[in-house]
Amino acid sequence: MQVTVLQRVDIGCRCALPALLTLLLALINILPLHAPGFAPVAPMMVLASLYYWSIYRPTMTPLWVVFLIGLFEDIVTGAPMGVNASIYLIAFGLVAGQRRVFLGKSFGVVWWGFMLVAGAAEALRWMLISALGGLVIDPMPGLFAYISSIALYPVLSLLFAALHRILPVPGHP
Repeated sequence: MQVTVLQRVDIGCRCALPALLTLLLALINILPLHAPGFAPVAPMMVLASLYYWSIYRPTMTPLWVVFLIGLFEDIVTGAPMGVNASIYLIAFGLVAGQRRVFLGKSFGVVWWGFMLVAGAAEALRWMLISALGGLVIDPMPGLFAYISSIALYPVLSLLFAALHRILPVPGHP
């Protein structure tokens, strides 16, 4: 069966959805909500997206895209350059390397894994920003970001799972 140009465009667009959704979540994270003090405690939606896709479709979010999304977030949030990019690359690589542990497991196991990854990512972010700034920053905003991320992950995973159902099956047009 020959694949038409429109079918190829459709497949290409659907294959780009995980990366585009992750970028959209990065944009949502930086929107000015006019809520004082919200930015430091905002949930790690980009990390949640990268975590999900590194388990279920790691090839649809290439490492260079992960890096650029992290760098974009560093630039627009004023974080030290490379902090988010490094954290996202490390988390994505570690989870993708261990994806067999999560595939076919219950949501509770996957959520537990996200709790570990998000905790480690937030601890690493705190350490890097403290070290690069030359002073110890308050860890409480990071703790609240971690808690809000854990609370939001089940809702985000429903969105990711719905999107996952419309993605092309690997190896089939």
